[in-house]
Amino acid sequence: MNVLIADDESIVRQGLHYIIDWQALGFTICGEAAAGDEALEKILSLQPDLVLMDIRMPGLSGIQVVEQSRSRQFHGKFIILSGVSDFQYAQTAIRCGVEYYLTKPIDEEELEDAVCTVRDAIQKEQKETCALNRYREKAKDTILRDLLVGKADLTTLDLHDLGLQADIYQVILYENYDQEPFHNTWDFADILRVTGQDSQTFEAVRFQEKNLILLKGSLAVRQLQKLWEHYAHSPQKGSPLDSLFLACGRQVSRLEELPRSLQDVIQLEKRRYFCEPNQHVLDISCLPSAETLHPVVQNAEVDHWKQLFSGYIQAHSRTQIIETLQSLQETLFHASDPLSSIQYFLSDIYLQVKQDIARAYSSIDIPFPSNATVLSLLESKCYLYEVIQFLAEQFEIWMNAIGSPSSDNVLDDLVYYIAHNYQENLRLETLAPLFGYNSSYLGKIFTKKFGDTFNAYVDKVRIRYARELLAESSCKVYEIAEKVGYCNVDYFHKKFRKYVGLSPAEYRRQSQQKSS
Repeated sequence: MNVLIADDESIVRQGLHYIIDWQALGFTICGEAAAGDEALEKILSLQPDLVLMDIRMPGLSGIQVVEQSRSRQFHGKFIILSGVSDFQYAQTAIRCGVEYYLTKPIDEEELEDAVCTVRDAIQKEQKETCALNRYREKAKDTILRDLLVGKADLTTLDLHDLGLQADIYQVILYENYDQEPFHNTWDFADILRVTGQDSQTFEAVRFQEKNLILLKGSLAVRQLQKLWEHYAHSPQKGSPLDSLFLACGRQVSRLEELPRSLQDVIQLEKRRYFCEPNQHVLDISCLPSAETLHPVVQNAEVDHWKQLFSGYIQAHSRTQIIETLQSLQETLFHASDPLSSIQYFLSDIYLQVKQDIARAYSSIDIPFPSNATVLSLLESKCYLYEVIQFLAEQFEIWMNAIGSPSSDNVLDDLVYYIAHNYQENLRLETLAPLFGYNSSYLGKIFTKKFGDTFNAYVDKVRIRYARELLAESSCKVYEIAEKVGYCNVDYFHKKFRKYVGLSPAEYRRQSQQKSS
């Protein structure tokens, strides 16, 4: 607790420092004032718990300082010191909320008794305030949970007093991105506070063992959007946002509509299995429409995919395998089946393809992992793309085991893949293993055949499609950059000028002039 000493006499102020043991009584002297105006300024800026105030001060009197500080919502305690024993002064001081009126010269015991009484009163008020705040928070948590499920009676609630009045609301669910309990996760509520938001812009609430944030108001929604636009596409490794997954419900304008936003985040959390690599945020735009959902997990479907993969493996059709895996991933994205059924479905496809290959090439020692190992691994995968990647790796191993295609066939397959996937983040280090080659060796034979490095070849393919879009579409330059695989528009400008000799805008103008 802090105490401010205000007296126009320096010797009195100095004496008040030492007349009692402030530290032993639980106080720290935070400042002094020699005039009324100075005392008022320091009271408002320092907000001391206790003020020792001389009643006769230059400028504002002690009583005036008390009156003006009270009118400005100062709630600390006052002990008035006076050189005269005047009943009228004492009455006025008490009416202003002064706790004690002591006359000079100050008696040490009398002052210590007064300070102890004030200290006890302060501690009691603090304890009562803490208890009241805890009860209020507990009641507010209950109200928030009722609002989320549509059970709150809004006619009985004072939304202003609860801090729930806003023009827009949005429910956000956050949890560990790695989906493992041993990974550390930042508290998203703490991140919002650090970025400048406070209890006026959001509420943190636990609901059915889940961490939720209720954003309140347009400012809060914009701040979150700005925060995530800065970090979402590639959160820095080790940063707070890198450890988080967010599911963002729809924005609603009325508290009665909160259950719809809550249902969104529950649905989105169930769709985590279909996230792309490093995707930390899902919103309602990521949900497939109800019309496109259909059951996929059927025996006939398993046989269909088994025949495709088994045939492509035996024909060494890498491109077809990759495209079929992508088709499988897209099909499952629109599956209405439970997640557990989808996981069993994928396991069944793997086991039946393995059985086909093992039967057809029984004389070859193919490095098949045990069924138990594979089933356990597939069940442990958190994302569909991880399963698809595992299947691609396994099919590549089996293909290499039953026969090695020529390097020309591999390069043709690789070029075909580039032509259909140039808009993706293509890296030779990632693609080479899918084609059964070391990335360094594949890069050398690629350059030898085509006269360009892999990266240069990809750039030329992208720029070729970019020229078509610039000439034939009305898309903005940054949109075209994204469509052809450049997430950085400045880098796209640099590459375009390198290969075309013009900026994208200049090339578009020339194309329009020629066509007109």
